[in-house]
Amino acid sequence: MYTFSNRLRLFAIISFVLGAIMVGLSFANVPGSVEDMKAMEAAHGHGHGSDHGDAKHDDGKTAHHDEHKTDASHGTNDHASAGHHDSSGHDDEHKLGQLQNKPWAAVYIAAFFFMMISLGVLAFYAIQRAAQAGWSPVLFRVMEGITAYIIPGTIVMILLIAVSVFHGNHLFHWMDPELVREGSPTYDKLTVGKQGWLNGPWFLIRAVIYSTIWIAYRQISRRLSLRQDESSDNSNFKKNFRAAAVFLVLFLISESMMSWDWIMSFDHHWFSTLFGWYVFASMFVSGITVIALITIYLKSKGLLEYVNDSHIHDLAKFMFGISIFWTYLWFSQFMLIWYSNIPEEVTYFITRIEDYNLPFFGMLALNLIFPLLILMNSDYKRLNWIIVIAGVVILFGHYIDVFNMVMPATVGPNWSLGMAEIGAILLFLGIFIFVVFTTLTKAPLLAKRNPFIEESKQFHY
Repeated sequence: MYTFSNRLRLFAIISFVLGAIMVGLSFANVPGSVEDMKAMEAAHGHGHGSDHGDAKHDDGKTAHHDEHKTDASHGTNDHASAGHHDSSGHDDEHKLGQLQNKPWAAVYIAAFFFMMISLGVLAFYAIQRAAQAGWSPVLFRVMEGITAYIIPGTIVMILLIAVSVFHGNHLFHWMDPELVREGSPTYDKLTVGKQGWLNGPWFLIRAVIYSTIWIAYRQISRRLSLRQDESSDNSNFKKNFRAAAVFLVLFLISESMMSWDWIMSFDHHWFSTLFGWYVFASMFVSGITVIALITIYLKSKGLLEYVNDSHIHDLAKFMFGISIFWTYLWFSQFMLIWYSNIPEEVTYFITRIEDYNLPFFGMLALNLIFPLLILMNSDYKRLNWIIVIAGVVILFGHYIDVFNMVMPATVGPNWSLGMAEIGAILLFLGIFIFVVFTTLTKAPLLAKRNPFIEESKQFHY
């Protein structure tokens, strides 16, 4: 039975407290008005005229403002001057809104990132159950520990979505009621056309439905797994098999819809038919990477005695293979959109290339080049320290991937990896470690009555 070490528990608590303080300070430092924003810029030595490139890369969301400016330019000089003043005022308000979004976006990204790790592990675990895999049962309790985070993780996501729905922040631009009010200067026909799907109550209800599916399967599977340990037959194992098969169908549907809602709707004028698979690949490789890292940690503590180099090697192969799969999906999405050069589609990548050049291309190096060079060698897949280094890089790379998906539509070019982002990572890392390792203490680390456990113990090649 695993015992949660005091050192690791203390690390989780310190991470949580330090992260909470940093996030709190980030919210406290947000300007409350345009005047505050200008005062902060002056204090930091920023010129007022160096901003506002954000309006032109706002994913089509401010196209109606461009039309308004064009109409204004046909008036008298006085009207033109007034139009210019209004435009400047709008740009200031727009930038203020983006700066106020920044700590919210940082928290949202970190919350989604750790939730998606747990969800990726849950999908991997269900695949092992449905496939009746013989190599992986010695890792089942590690997977069950990680999937325990799906409960607090999805609850946090629902709370963040609820705050947006009730206009506690402005992360989701389509939630602005002025976009769908006829006669409003910001009235947007595209947003009105999508209102049947993108509306606050239905958006929140769908979030609850997705979370219920994931949590229900996790709890059912965990309960059946523990019962199998004490059972004299394989009835619980068979029930777990059937539950996994049903869940995987529901998962493919709910995960795709979740990715449309929780990520793609930030850029609600844009869409990609590959997006659900793209987000899945990111969560899948991140989840498998965390399984490998926690397995190596427990192994270093003298636990998981039946886990050998062949198990670690297989996890590393999945890390390598899914990294290539993620790259294939990234390139397929990018190449087709860039080549077709349809304005309402290509603007998604123009924004990221122009305003997020370093994280956009840096992410490719972290998620493709590094795993490709390090994990291609079969011998390296058996070296724990190599896998740990590769795993940390992969996780950071996929955090940046989520960062690239969320930040451009919420904060524009006003991005950074600063106190808000680091604090949010520490905050949720503390919760993640505490939940996962507490769960690992609740049951033996070996699923001893699994029908394939002996095959898994003797897995070598």
